[in-house]
Amino acid sequence: MIFIKDFFISAAVVTYNNGEEAEKTIRLILENTKKYPLKLYVIDNHSTDNTAALLRGIDGVEFTENDKNIGFGAAHNIALKKGLGKYHFVINPDIEIKGDVLSSLADFMEQNPDIALSMPQILNTDGTVQYLPKKKPTFKRLFFGRLFPKIRDEYVMKGENFEKVTEIDFCSGCFMCIKGDVFERLRGFDKRYFMYLEDADLTLRAKHFGKTVIVPEISVYHAWQRDSAKKLKLLFIHIKSAFKFLAKKEF
Repeated sequence: MIFIKDFFISAAVVTYNNGEEAEKTIRLILENTKKYPLKLYVIDNHSTDNTAALLRGIDGVEFTENDKNIGFGAAHNIALKKGLGKYHFVINPDIEIKGDVLSSLADFMEQNPDIALSMPQILNTDGTVQYLPKKKPTFKRLFFGRLFPKIRDEYVMKGENFEKVTEIDFCSGCFMCIKGDVFERLRGFDKRYFMYLEDADLTLRAKHFGKTVIVPEISVYHAWQRDSAKKLKLLFIHIKSAFKFLAKKEF
């Protein structure tokens, strides 16, 4: 067990019309993060329901309310202006943690300075594994994976047995930990993505500064909705993001 003097971690949660779900996640983060001081930023993307009212007064949170929905990555980038910890966490409002997961990942990162970005094992609420660590997105994987299970399974590394720390190309933005100075040097997420694939983009850019890995001995729970598979508007946004990703030359 290690402890670093004058050490703090930071985390950001972006919300949009999901107040009760987000409140549960935020309170679990605050209650369970005990080893290291935490700066927790909550950024609301102009919710049209009571989300802002529910979250605005939570002790231990620095709350920002945007005057419009600027997208997932751009909203998370607001944390860059507020001061990042040595390790910074990107956390979805539908995550459930049990125990001091943030400090455990911070300890892992501290013990492995060659790692720039990491994610824990992501589990469904029933404890089964979500296939969120992925290989680098390609046209075939992004578009034909929706039609052909074999291609999809290859993309999500379904045959991989993650029993130890493993390098991956695509860490999920539902829960990731990145070195604060790396996030700053990358200028955060590419805000040209409104939503979807900004996490793949960030992972691949982070590889210039170190390894990007999954840490299977640490886990969180994710109430994954897969909305882009159910709502036509979100599917269209996902497709737009795919073309933006594929057009980039730096990968």
